[in-house]
Amino acid sequence: MEKTEVQHQVHLEGAIKLLTGDLSEEANRAGTDNHFQRWIEDLKAANNPEFHKLVVDLQDLKALMNSGTYDGKQVGSLLHRLGNETARTASFADGNTRTHVEKLAAALLAAAGQLQGSDSTPAEDLKNDNKNA
Repeated sequence: MEKTEVQHQVHLEGAIKLLTGDLSEEANRAGTDNHFQRWIEDLKAANNPEFHKLVVDLQDLKALMNSGTYDGKQVGSLLHRLGNETARTASFADGNTRTHVEKLAAALLAAAGQLQGSDSTPAEDLKNDNKNA
């Protein structure tokens, strides 16, 4: 396995860990923007136009999380979009990285559900979103 693939997986795991924690607390921690920046750089390095929407949304999320005023509803909405888009683009990942991307999509949707007060599971969210597509 290439070193870069391992690095991508480490970055994905870091993002998953961040999302499964207390996001309002994470927003106040130093270094949170580094997680987002690594994720953005990994997507850009893939040079895949299918990732453009993810990059733009991640840049928005990074700005929201570092704005000093945490808006859970706005962050939740953005996480939901990111979760759906991440799930859609998981097919572009290879091998074990794909599993990490799928876990990340589920973590994004779960975090969005918590912030938006949803009682549905990430799988239910995906199913419902696919009905509307």
